[in-house]
Amino acid sequence: MSDNTVAQRALESTRFLTYWLDSIPAEAAEPALSEKTHCDLLIVGGGFCGLWGAIQAKENDLEREIVLIESKSIANGASGRAAAIMSTSVMHGIDNTERIFPEDVEELERLGRENIDGFREAIERYQIDCDVEWSGELKVSVGDQGLSHIHDDFRLYQKYGHTAEKLNLEQVQSEIHSPIFHAGVWSKKRSGTIHPGKLVRELKRVALELGVRVFENTPQIGNKTKDGKIVVQTPGGDITARKVLLATNAWAAGHKRIKTRVSAIRDRILMTEPLTTSQMESVGWENRQGIYDTRTQLNYMRLTKDNRILFGGRLGYFFDNNTDPHLDKTPAPYLRLADAFYTTFPQLKNRTTFSHAWSGPIGLTTRMAVHYQRYHEGNMVYAGGYSGFGVTASRFGARVGLAILDNLDIPETRMTFARTEPNYIPPEPFRWIGAKITMYALDTLDEKGGWRKPWVKMVEKMGFPITL
Repeated sequence: MSDNTVAQRALESTRFLTYWLDSIPAEAAEPALSEKTHCDLLIVGGGFCGLWGAIQAKENDLEREIVLIESKSIANGASGRAAAIMSTSVMHGIDNTERIFPEDVEELERLGRENIDGFREAIERYQIDCDVEWSGELKVSVGDQGLSHIHDDFRLYQKYGHTAEKLNLEQVQSEIHSPIFHAGVWSKKRSGTIHPGKLVRELKRVALELGVRVFENTPQIGNKTKDGKIVVQTPGGDITARKVLLATNAWAAGHKRIKTRVSAIRDRILMTEPLTTSQMESVGWENRQGIYDTRTQLNYMRLTKDNRILFGGRLGYFFDNNTDPHLDKTPAPYLRLADAFYTTFPQLKNRTTFSHAWSGPIGLTTRMAVHYQRYHEGNMVYAGGYSGFGVTASRFGARVGLAILDNLDIPETRMTFARTEPNYIPPEPFRWIGAKITMYALDTLDEKGGWRKPWVKMVEKMGFPITL
């Protein structure tokens, strides 16, 4: 049976929606805003960044009147779709941090460790039930081609004060039984996995308990300055606020200029049925790390509490930031990803199928990390562009965004990442044309090479680090 046929059969009964929200009971939404109101701080967006912003703002000042609005329901966006492999990095990995902010790497890595320690402390203090496992993160070399990446990652971990272990072929095979993995570097502390659907629901609970007023199904439809304050229009009534934190993706935020710095690149994920005891023994993975590999179109993988394997990767783009394409609710876009899964775990071929498959937009910038945009004389700040690394980094991003809003003179707000913006991204149709060529080049680079290598190098010189 061909690999393509195996992949097709494995996707025959798949549900094309996020496992994370399908695996927990439905929850009643908070009422939509139905009248005019006012507050000290308005947060637009009910994902990780917005909820962490609301919680930290209340922790800093319990008397501060805070309103959070969400255009649909809490967790409907990226926060309910994430792979949720936690990382210490707040700038999409140490190698990316060295690329964009070489003068600040040591301090940003320290801030990343501080951030994830605060993340963990909040989970414990508020008794947040989110299937957290502090199992570390493991980067693995696909064949010998990725050995240099493993060497470089281990060097960076050592250079910037992380605890990591370099694994040779025998050692990585003892951790995860895949014939394609030839080496690895395992960061053992301050990282692991969580259930993002449970986490975002719990953050909502905490925010409400702290006194944040939350309105779901309340989209922002406009904003303006009036009498020194910001008036945000919603279908049910205006909100007058002293400060506004925009914690949304570019396609849902509050200013058309945001899209000139952020693009909606789609990521795709597969989730297997729960593995049996014998299947788990064939895979190994007793230490349950979150894993990234070194493929050009990298794949990432992790286990769930009930021993399903999440397997993600394979980027895509739809014209004009289409965030709900019908195609991604059919098997076709997931066939390559399923083939990669069975190449990674051939012992599971014809032995397991995929219960869920889903995709969604990542807010991609030329930095691949959070940045800030200021509007209405600095009283409205956009925080976004996590580029798929936002589960833990969003807490840091929200904290710094609040400091910028409040004009706090702290070391973070004086750093380059907080004062500057990513490079400009061309509009349509140039964005779509460039994205389609680049996605095809990435899909076929490892197998075919040729013109794809200089094309990818050219794109990276333009500021898009697509092979990191």
